[in-house]
Amino acid sequence: MEKGTSVCGKCRFTGEKVLKIGLIGTGLMGGTMALRLLTAGHQVWAYNRTAGRLKPLALAGVTPSSQAVTVVQAVDALVLMLTDAAAIRSVLLSDEVKPVLEGRTIIQMGTISSQDSCALSQEFQSLSADYLEAPVLGSIPEAKSGKLIVMVGATPEHFMQWLPVLRCFSAEPLHVGPVGSAAALKLAMNQLIGTLTAAFAQSLSLIQRHGIPVSTFMQVVRNSALYAPTYDKKLDRMISRKFADPNFPAKHLLKDMGLFVETAELAGIDTSLADQVRQLVQLAVEQGLADADYSSLYNIINPVAPPE
Repeated sequence: MEKGTSVCGKCRFTGEKVLKIGLIGTGLMGGTMALRLLTAGHQVWAYNRTAGRLKPLALAGVTPSSQAVTVVQAVDALVLMLTDAAAIRSVLLSDEVKPVLEGRTIIQMGTISSQDSCALSQEFQSLSADYLEAPVLGSIPEAKSGKLIVMVGATPEHFMQWLPVLRCFSAEPLHVGPVGSAAALKLAMNQLIGTLTAAFAQSLSLIQRHGIPVSTFMQVVRNSALYAPTYDKKLDRMISRKFADPNFPAKHLLKDMGLFVETAELAGIDTSLADQVRQLVQLAVEQGLADADYSSLYNIINPVAPPE
C-alpha cells in the first residue's frame, strides 16, 4: 500500500499506510465519519441502503457504491455505522457478501448489545474475517472535530493494528477489553443519556409549574454536584419545545434503552428505572417524535405548557 502524509486535527497519518476503507451506513454520524477518513488521506468507499445519502460524500471524493459487495471487495477494512445487529447481518452476512469477507477486518462502531457483538464476532471469524467493536460516544459536532469518545473491544493486537484509523475519530481511543466489553460500556453510557434527560425534564417541569425562574433553577444546578453538561445542551430545546434537526433522534434512544434493559436483565440487574425511561421515549415515538431530538421526552413528562 502507498505511504501518505496527511493531517486532520488530532488525526495524523504522516508516514502511515494509506488504507482502503469502506464505510457502511452513512446516516447522521456515518457520513461525517467517512469524511474524517477521507480528509486523513485514506481511500474511502461508502454504501448506504438509502442511496441518496451518498451524493454529498461522492462530491467530497468518497467512492459511492450501490452494492455492499462492491465495497467489501475493494477495501481492507469496513467501518460499520448501521442501526442494529439485524441490519449488520442483512448487509454483510448475505449470501452475496459472505464469500468475499475473507481477509477483511470489520470495525463495528454502532450501538448494539454485547451479546450480539460477541455473536457477530464468531460469525465473521468463521468466514476468516477479523472483527472488533469500537462504539462511540458523542454526536455530529464531536464527529466533525475528531473528538468522539471511542471505546474499543478487541484483542490487544487488533487494537494496536487499527489504532491509527480509530485515532481519526478520537485523540485517545480507549481499549476497554475483549469484544463485548465496549458494547456493554456504550449501553451503560446511553442509559445515562436517557435517564439523566428524563430526570432533568422532570425537575425542570416542576420548577416551571411553580413559577420559579429557570435561571434561578439553573444557577443552583450549575453550582451543585448534581450538574451535568447535558442539562445545558438540552435546556433551550425543552423550554422552546423545538426538537427538530437532532444529533440523536428519539427512535435511536428507544432502541438503545431497550438493548440496555435486555442486556442488564441477562446480567441479573433490576432494570425498573431504565424500563420506565424506555417507556417515556416509546410514548414520544408514538406521538410522532421518532425523528425528533431525544429531549422530546420532555413533551411526555410535561405535556401542558407551564403557566404564565
